[in-house]
Parts: sequence; C-alpha cells; structure tokens
Amino acid sequence: MGEYYWDTQIEYLRNSRDLFYNDDYIEFLVKTVWKIETPVHLIDFGCGYGYLGLKLLPLLPKGSTYTGIDLGDKLLNEARELFARLPYKTTFLQGDIQEITLERKYDIALCHAFLLHVPNPMVILKKMMDCVVDTGKIITFEPHWISSSSNFNLHGHDQSRFVQLGFLQKLYEQDAARSGKDGNIGMKIPIYLSQLGLKDIECRVSDKVNFLHPNMEVDSKNRLYTRLLESGYADTPNEDRNIFINKLIERGATVNEAEIQYENELFLSKEFNLDSYLTYASNMKITFGSVAR
Repeated sequence: MGEYYWDTQIEYLRNSRDLFYNDDYIEFLVKTVWKIETPVHLIDFGCGYGYLGLKLLPLLPKGSTYTGIDLGDKLLNEARELFARLPYKTTFLQGDIQEITLERKYDIALCHAFLLHVPNPMVILKKMMDCVVDTGKIITFEPHWISSSSNFNLHGHDQSRFVQLGFLQKLYEQDAARSGKDGNIGMKIPIYLSQLGLKDIECRVSDKVNFLHPNMEVDSKNRLYTRLLESGYADTPNEDRNIFINKLIERGATVNEAEIQYENELFLSKEFNLDSYLTYASNMKITFGSVAR
C-alpha cells in the first residue's frame, strides 16, 4: 500500500487555510449565528491536522471537546503534537471514514474541504447525522470551485486572459460525472441536507478577500504571495506542455481548449509577481442544519 496522499500535503493544507477565512467571521458564526453558549462535543470528519479544532475550540465554552477522524497517520501525529501544547480535551481516531462506526454522542459533526473528495457525499452526510444527538448540528465547510475561479483578479489584465470560466465549468462538471467527486459541492449541500431531513438549514459564504499589493507591509506581502503560490494560484504548470494538454484531453477537453488552458496558466505564472495587485476570494460555503428525529 502506497503512502496516503494527504499525508504528503501537510504544508499545503496548513498554508492554503490562511486564504479562506477571517478569524472574526468564524467568531461571528460561533457566537451570533450558531449561538453556542454551553460546552459541546465536536467530531470532525477528515480532520487532517485538526484545523477546525484549532479555529473553533478557543471560541467555544470551556469544557467543549474535539474528536478528529482521518486516514492519515502523519496528519494525525501532527494534530496530536499541536494539541498536546493546548488546554483542550481532544481525541484522534485513525480509520477509513467510509467504514468507521461511531456512537451517537456528539453535539456537532463537522467537515472541512472533505466532501468534495468523496464519491458518495450523501452517505457521509448520513453518517455524520447518525453520530450526533437529537437536535445536534451538521456543519460543513466546502468549496464551490467555479465561484472561486471567478473571484480572482490580476490588475492590468482582463480576467478572460487567464481564467476561462466556461471551460472550467465544463471541466469540473465532467470530472464530477466521471469520478463522483465534486469541487462545486459547496452550493449543493443545502439541498442534500434538506433531502436528508435536516431542519433550519442555512448556507453562508466566507467573507475573506485576499488583497496583494505593492504597498503592503513587507512581511505580510511576502507571506500572502508565498501562500498564493504554495496553494497553486498563478503557479507555473509543473508538467511538460504535451503532458499537461493530454491530461486535460483525458478529462474531456478538446485539443484547442487544452492548449488555451496551458497558455493561460503559463501567462498568469509569468505576469504574477510580488509587486502585483491581485484580489482573490475563496468563497467557501459554510452550510449547517439541525438533526430532527
């Protein structure tokens, strides 16, 4: 058995999360929207290194607990090391979420950028429902790739020069039809939760807009620029041109579409630099509802 892919992506996971949310917006959700005023027991599906626990536990009432489940051994070891230095009660379980059986004892089941990677999101959402108590909550943080693609602007260039939205929309839809894994799932989860019988369903959008500009404080500018590159935005195509194009054709692109996409990504990688004016919003969708039995 080969190494679990996400065990090799810890730095990417850590760095990309900085682009998604403002901390004060997460606090607003906890205290004003969800109104969590008594200790709660959280369970995080596909927890990785415990990102959601790190964000939420400092905002929750004292006595709240966090349980994380993930397949990645290295990810969980990273999480255990991080939380060993913090005053929170945590548990980390290694296992295949498709197969694991959980007690019905949690107040909130969560996931972050996880459902887009599974071919059966309704099954996983049902598993999340089954492990929370009556009136417990399901909360998901998931992307809508086509909206994040549209919320990307590099000053001095028409967006269509480096982002072909129509082509990307078709490509994402073809990928989802072929594999069942849907990068646009964020906009569909409210429907899924309704179909599963949840109540009081709402969907919010992350308010964070990243703004890179030459007049920033130097450390902040370097950090944001590095985060954008490490997360794959404006990165140079890392494959030979023909390999890149052939892979897109295998995913359903025409030869012309694949060639244009390669040239667009190459162009963006050359034009984007530390002194660029760039705005980018991830538009992560935060969907939640209450379990009613």
